[in-house]
Amino acid sequence: MLQDAPAIPTTLMVQFLRWLEERPRSYADTMDAWRSNCPRLSAWEDALDEGLIRLEPVRAGAADMQVRVTAKGRARLAG
Repeated sequence: MLQDAPAIPTTLMVQFLRWLEERPRSYADTMDAWRSNCPRLSAWEDALDEGLIRLEPVRAGAADMQVRVTAKGRARLAG
């Protein structure tokens, strides 16, 4: 078993990351568009687990969160 091998980007993951890169997306918008109860469609959970996305406040001290693609996520898109 290859534990340290880089994950192969799935079409769904690439689509998710590209969608996030198009423009700023709020957490609420992202959940409305990408939340799934199907374990085979877990782009949100997989991207978070793999460090491809992060949540950050819209502004300091704000409760509203924005979803951003990380450098690792951009590298996955380029890869």
